Amino acid sequence: MSVLSILSDLGAIYPTVFTTDFLRYVIGAGGVYLIVNLLLSRHLAGRKIREQSPPLKQIRREIQASFRTVLIFALNGTLIVYGAGFGVFTIYTDAAAFGWWYLAFSTLVLIVLHDSWFYWAHRLLHYPPLFRLFHRLHHLSYNPTPFTSYSFGAGEAVANAIYLPLTLLLLPVHPLALLIFVIHMMLRNAIGHCGYEIFPANRQRMPLFDWVTTVTHHDLHHSHAGYNMGLYFTWWDRWMGTEYPHYHAEFARVSRPVDWWPYTTAVAILVVSVILGFSLAAASESADQNSEPRRGIDEATQAIAGSGCNRTSLHYALSSMSDREYPVVVPASLHQWVAQWPNRE
Repeated sequence: MSVLSILSDLGAIYPTVFTTDFLRYVIGAGGVYLIVNLLLSRHLAGRKIREQSPPLKQIRREIQASFRTVLIFALNGTLIVYGAGFGVFTIYTDAAAFGWWYLAFSTLVLIVLHDSWFYWAHRLLHYPPLFRLFHRLHHLSYNPTPFTSYSFGAGEAVANAIYLPLTLLLLPVHPLALLIFVIHMMLRNAIGHCGYEIFPANRQRMPLFDWVTTVTHHDLHHSHAGYNMGLYFTWWDRWMGTEYPHYHAEFARVSRPVDWWPYTTAVAILVVSVILGFSLAAASESADQNSEPRRGIDEATQAIAGSGCNRTSLHYALSSMSDREYPVVVPASLHQWVAQWPNRE
């Protein structure tokens, strides 16, 4: 395969991947900014972490830098798609091949490993010589906005991007797991930079889910750069002693105690929805795997015809089931049943 053909293949893939990554940033960062920073800003005024609002000049700089990040992320995604086509990465489309529990497990692994990768890469980028070269641009946003989420220098964008292909070398994943991972990454990143503490607190004004990084947690990183390096979880900061000493006091200052019922109800609805979604998808996949629509009908009717039954009438009946606008699934077990038809009379 020539270099030109490889470049041609990559060029054919890149526009689709770029469009997807660009829309994810626009919808994720732009959506959070629209909802939290504009529409709900008055309602959330008591939860605002900084008194000052970021200037428009900063937001323009963040969006410009983010566009470059999207270009780099899209190139990374293109290489993943291309590599998967040659078996470098295992991206399987049949969820039943590994099972639905593995799909959920692999999604969780992608998120947890990414938090670990981010923490240690982040700490490395705060080494002074590397900070000036790669990470300084991100910290120009002292008072961050959702658009800060992708405001990286080129080197930092590459450091963030390479996590996924390195992980996929070892971890087989379904496209749904990748979709959940990138959506979660985008939303958590944008929310973490929004400047309003929207995470719930208990009656003591402690984080309701203290193992999850709140908006205050990451906002403190932008004001005290040596602390709070984690992305999704607080584990590594606590294990390594890099959590800001007065984090909980700062969280209590801008958080509001909430009743349990709205959140437990929301979590219950979310859990039930996820389980139902996985169950329906698994049932659909199972039905697809256990059906042989046309070939199965032909083989079954041949077996019945050999037993002296009316082939034409039965073939018409089975075909009509599969030719409907919403076809009835004809299971493969029908072949075994009709093959034994003579013994049933």
